[in-house]
Amino acid sequence: MSKLKKSKQYDDDDGRVIVNMDVPGMRWHNETIQQPAASELAKTGPIKTGSSVIDLTKKELRQITRSAMLAGLTIALVFSAVWVLFTLFATQIWLR
Repeated sequence: MSKLKKSKQYDDDDGRVIVNMDVPGMRWHNETIQQPAASELAKTGPIKTGSSVIDLTKKELRQITRSAMLAGLTIALVFSAVWVLFTLFATQIWLR
């Protein structure tokens, strides 16, 4: 006689199945659990993420691209400066 573990109850669990991970052949597969029918899953509909397509002008697109490039270059500059300072510290002070 096997004992089933009591599953945890989470406050944010609404009971919907987003992706069924109970795959036959896997060690955690449990045939005694009744799976919801596809029609029941279809009733809930797709999960809405709230994303929508935004039309941008060429000027706005260039401005966003420029800002993203500057952000990436700033991060690369910071990492490069830290690497140079570490190398100077290691060669001039630490390994002397």
